[in-house]
Amino acid sequence: MQGLRFLGTCAALMPALLSGTVHAQGTADAYPAKPVTVIVAQTPGGPNDQEARIYMAKMQSLLGQSFVLDFKPGAGSVIGSNYVAKAAPDGYTLLLAAGAFTIIPVLSPGISYDAVKDFAPISLMSQKPAAVMVNLAFPARTFAEYITYARANPGKLNVGTAGSGSTVHLMSAWMHSATNTSVTYIPYKGVAPIIPDLMTGRVDATIVTLLVAGPLLKAGKVRVIAVTDDKRSKLMPDVPTVAEQGIPDFSYTNWLGFVAPAATPVSVVSKLSEAFARTARLPEVIAPLEAEGSTLVGSTPAQFRQLLVTETQRWRKLTQDAGIKAE
Repeated sequence: MQGLRFLGTCAALMPALLSGTVHAQGTADAYPAKPVTVIVAQTPGGPNDQEARIYMAKMQSLLGQSFVLDFKPGAGSVIGSNYVAKAAPDGYTLLLAAGAFTIIPVLSPGISYDAVKDFAPISLMSQKPAAVMVNLAFPARTFAEYITYARANPGKLNVGTAGSGSTVHLMSAWMHSATNTSVTYIPYKGVAPIIPDLMTGRVDATIVTLLVAGPLLKAGKVRVIAVTDDKRSKLMPDVPTVAEQGIPDFSYTNWLGFVAPAATPVSVVSKLSEAFARTARLPEVIAPLEAEGSTLVGSTPAQFRQLLVTETQRWRKLTQDAGIKAE
């Protein structure tokens, strides 16, 4: 009798289960039925904005609806991120997320959103390796020599960062924590003001994107001693990685990707992810971004989620161990 009751219950539930499946498929088939808004949590005109515009035009041609950028800067990207976390989970409000997306909630416990729990990852679109630079008068010519110098001169080496808790600061803190070395961090309001001070010797080292480092290296104004990716860059094939020069597990690239509110239907997320992945494989998209040092990815939602989880755990441990706080 119990078996018959179980079968009867399954039979009763089947129409509802089938209805849910059909509804989910119908949601994906109908999507998008209107323009999609992509929130950019920074001011217009930056490199993230420019990259996003390349993707938006292709997404429109693939999915048949406009993808419109809406800028909501402020509070170090918190305003825009919080807006998307609380938006309707219907696939019509997305967030352009960058590397700091996993850093800010860790450094600022009072923020009301969680980078992992409150968002549905769609696709990691690109990764941007960075370069470790020193001024020409600095005695080290390689990253290994740089670490040797730091070890022999605790606290004497000055590293310029784009503010306390910035990506540059955390990358440098990771490198020095892994090598048990101590340096002095000099916070600046962004990367741009660090460069003249680096060239004149006011600071010894910094970390910048390949796009910034390339022209300075070519002009002979700085020395690039390492790249932060786990493989060498096509733009600087002669420059070894940090991993090659003493920290085997070190690999960090800044990145750009898209997320939606957490409860967005899986079918909609999958449709978006597939379209973004196709966009990342287009030669006319790859060419201009690779010329700037980016690597196109176009990941699955699961792959992007793993990145968000890994980074959140890493930055939480690093900031707690080093006592790093946001400015």
